[in-house]
Amino acid sequence: MEFFRAKMPTMVDREHALEGRREPIAVAPEHLVLGRPVDPVIAAPLKVAMFGMGCFWGAERLFWNLPGVFSTSVGYAGGFTENPTYEEVCSGRTGHAEVVRVIYDATKVDYRTLLRVFFEGHDPTQHMRQGNDVGTQYRSLIVAYDRDQEAVAREVAETFRDRLREAGFGALVTEITTAGAVETSKPFFFAEDYHQQYLAKNPNGYCGLGGTGVSCPVGVLGEPSST
Repeated sequence: MEFFRAKMPTMVDREHALEGRREPIAVAPEHLVLGRPVDPVIAAPLKVAMFGMGCFWGAERLFWNLPGVFSTSVGYAGGFTENPTYEEVCSGRTGHAEVVRVIYDATKVDYRTLLRVFFEGHDPTQHMRQGNDVGTQYRSLIVAYDRDQEAVAREVAETFRDRLREAGFGALVTEITTAGAVETSKPFFFAEDYHQQYLAKNPNGYCGLGGTGVSCPVGVLGEPSST
């Protein structure tokens, strides 16, 4: 009897990616749970963070429940296609990952705490998948919005990589990039409105997130940093 291993998803390149469209996807202006603007003007003390950690439904809920988070939304980032649809992203031909965009009050919660929620909330050793969700859109991804965020993300990733290794897990495969490095003109495209705050609209809906059980030793209670 011959056994075959499932083919690992591979990233599409710019030449073979879908073109997309100019018209952005419309979403409700107000966050269903937090009652604040989904797309506010970003001015101090508000800052932006972005994470891909598998299916974005459960990821968004993790962050809207975190004290200090002003608003959240889900969408697509890290790829090539402008204003993609969910079906296009699932085809693997956009290069995008499913992501949650987090608007946070930097005087109430710091970036390291967001990173702790990110690393502990999924398995960053799974390549192009999370559990039974397989595809490039489910890859582990951090999109940093400035050099400070990128530096902190890489530092925390190194620390957590050591913890994972000590616990017997494989290599950490989280992709860390910057908002200015993506190929499209924007680092983030909103997902369809029915995806926004999905698990508030559908309390018994699917959530495939599952962490490793390894603690990320950052973001403990204390005075928030400026990042």
